[in-house]
Amino acid sequence: MVRNEITGHTYKFPCGRWLGKGVDDGSLERILIGELLPSSSEEDLGKQCRTPPQQKSPTMARKLSITSLTGKNIKPNAGQIQEGIGEAVNNIVKHFHKPEKERGSLTVLLCGENGLVMALEQVFHHGFKSARIFHKNVFIWDFIEKAVAYFEMTDQIEDNEDNVLLQKSSRKTFCHYVSAINTAPRNIGKDGKFQILVCFGTRDHLLAQWIPLLAECPLLSRMYEENALLRDRMMVNSLIRVLQALQDFNIVLEGSLIKGVDV
Repeated sequence: MVRNEITGHTYKFPCGRWLGKGVDDGSLERILIGELLPSSSEEDLGKQCRTPPQQKSPTMARKLSITSLTGKNIKPNAGQIQEGIGEAVNNIVKHFHKPEKERGSLTVLLCGENGLVMALEQVFHHGFKSARIFHKNVFIWDFIEKAVAYFEMTDQIEDNEDNVLLQKSSRKTFCHYVSAINTAPRNIGKDGKFQILVCFGTRDHLLAQWIPLLAECPLLSRMYEENALLRDRMMVNSLIRVLQALQDFNIVLEGSLIKGVDV
């Protein structure tokens, strides 16, 4: 929690994650997005911003935070996740419909607590098979990397049909972005890499192409439960339509978000 004594504003920077190689998602640095808190008494601020007890896993605190689309620390259902995606995209659309001088921070709308990155995390976490099945901690980025390996292998097969060529082009672009993020010199954790991928996909209007690629990847059935949103064709089509609402906007990313990754 940070308080500006001149303006009287207080900001909360949610994290609840470990830092260190081989710990949590392996990140040595994280971007924290400040959230302006409403005016309240010192006692109320203390309750809102209290650090979780050390004996509790910060990963659990983070997990509850990501899944709090309704403001409650409970796991969201499919309807709440869809609502969260719609709200995140709608907030970005409204941002660009305002006069430029009245616009707030696009970074908050992308990477804040209820931003687009977090909303898409919800989609990818839904039905994701647990560590109990894999016998280790598994992250969304692990699925992304496995999908890339599959795409690179299958793209060696020759096929000149137009729809296949278009799909190959989308796969090649997706693999290029993931490779660029993976080879970045910074110590970015797996969740941070997913955040950068979403930011690039939003900026370059590629998310609506990438989602169907991942939803149709055969690896999905190995890493996701049958009821997962990504295995629901109607949900995936709905998600694509929602993301297409961002196609016409010129999105500029802050340098701190992309951490020197060049694509």
